[in-house]
Amino acid sequence: MSDYLVTARKWRPMKFEDVVGQGHVTTTLRNAITSHRLAHAYLFSGPRGVGKTTTARLLAKAVNCLHPVDANPDNECNNCREITEGRSFDVLEIDGASNRGVEEIRNLRESVRYAPAKGTYKVYIIDEVHMLTKEAFNALLKTLEEPPPHILFIFATTEIHKLPATILSRCQRFDFRRIATDEIIANLRAIAAQEVLKIDDEALRLVARKGDGSLRDAQSIFDQAVSLCGRDITNDQILQALNIVGQEVYFRVTDLIKANNAHGGLSLVDEIMASGHDIKEFLTGLLEHFRNLMVAKTTGATALIEASDVYRNRYAAEAEAFTLVDLLRFQRLIGGTESAIRWSSQPRFKLEADIVQLITMPRATEVGELLAHIEELKKKEPDEKQRAPPPSSPRASSTPGVRSIPRAVSPPSDEQSASVRSQPAPIAEAEVASRWAEFLAEVRRQRISLGSVLESTRFLGIKGGAIRVGCANDFQASSVMRNKEALAEMVFKVFHVRARIEAELSHDAGRIEPAGSGNAPAADTASEEHPVIAAMKRELGAEPME
Repeated sequence: MSDYLVTARKWRPMKFEDVVGQGHVTTTLRNAITSHRLAHAYLFSGPRGVGKTTTARLLAKAVNCLHPVDANPDNECNNCREITEGRSFDVLEIDGASNRGVEEIRNLRESVRYAPAKGTYKVYIIDEVHMLTKEAFNALLKTLEEPPPHILFIFATTEIHKLPATILSRCQRFDFRRIATDEIIANLRAIAAQEVLKIDDEALRLVARKGDGSLRDAQSIFDQAVSLCGRDITNDQILQALNIVGQEVYFRVTDLIKANNAHGGLSLVDEIMASGHDIKEFLTGLLEHFRNLMVAKTTGATALIEASDVYRNRYAAEAEAFTLVDLLRFQRLIGGTESAIRWSSQPRFKLEADIVQLITMPRATEVGELLAHIEELKKKEPDEKQRAPPPSSPRASSTPGVRSIPRAVSPPSDEQSASVRSQPAPIAEAEVASRWAEFLAEVRRQRISLGSVLESTRFLGIKGGAIRVGCANDFQASSVMRNKEALAEMVFKVFHVRARIEAELSHDAGRIEPAGSGNAPAADTASEEHPVIAAMKRELGAEPME
């Protein structure tokens, strides 16, 4: 029979100081023991693998230890050894998932009457307590409110919202936190030193991040890595063992964006699919990659980035190649892709389309700079009213012998001037066209049925400050018009510009003519000569729809 123990059991904390990342809990419990202010019921809540059950066992040992040291169990006396080995009659661990009925709780109520066999307290640890039935909770209430003085209840749960308020009000509650990546790394590094294992820092960080705030999960991944790699573990081996997308892949994406290399983007997607990587995991990592670039760009520092010093330096350098507006747009696009992938019957095709859109997306111009250009053009443009010639003679009144006196035109009031200045900035047709798929993803995310209808329409262009949408039938057009207000809010959320949606019906068997076709009114062509539209073309690369 093998004596091997997994890391999570072999290196389970034996003192309160050994519990990782939960100092606010362990300090309070030790103070309560020292000052003899123990509650009769404790509730430990928090994510999986953060030390709830471990802390409950430490508390059970500390209150029953024969020779405690600074409110810690000595782990040497008979009581401590029996609790550690799971054979103590005074500490009962109950699984709430398999003992959830009212009969089990009634048996517990009977057993609490008896005094502890050896220790000071009889401790009941109920794990996953939220799994108890409503009737079981009701049966527990009276005993929980007024237990015998020798009884201590400790409840643990990952879903505290499922517990009745009557139970919560009778317990002293402690919320356990997700463990920080650096704390997990420090723990794994100490274990590796004790086990005489060689593992590089990048591999440790990869394992810790894969644990996602759970020390137990990280230790299980650590065991898996040791089984595969032996006593010398490298980052490349971890990537292969866990089939994780490496950080270099995400830097390749930003390199492709800078090079505007759509072909390389399709090749990258092919590599990801051929390697068997999960698309959602790739998108989550890419979203974090753009977040790290945004942090570096915004703060000018890398302290908030969870990465090694090597990659932090790379993020600081890489962020210089992008504007903050670009990075925010990248995050919105990938966030929409991550949501849309769940509903796509062909996730690879959706990923390819959005990666190509990401790479070929035109760069955004800073809004302040664009508005400054527009203001300059407004100043240069002569006032149409001033250029208009004055009337040569007063117009005749319809009444014979009576001259009509023209009214004097008063200058605009301050309120009118402020109203003109507060008008929203014009929406760029090129940007709407390039990000139309992103807008559709946002509509699908908020209203699936409306998104399905809108996918069957076509973006025609911008006219009079409105986004024109071509509809093949009355149903599509009425659906768009019924939801104009909601669509306008989604337009603002995606493009940060106030604009309405206008539906245009086409009776040409569902064939919708794009903007700029021969059927377009001449006014559209004339409007393109306006200096503001010329600025849009020059600064944003706007161009008419083909």
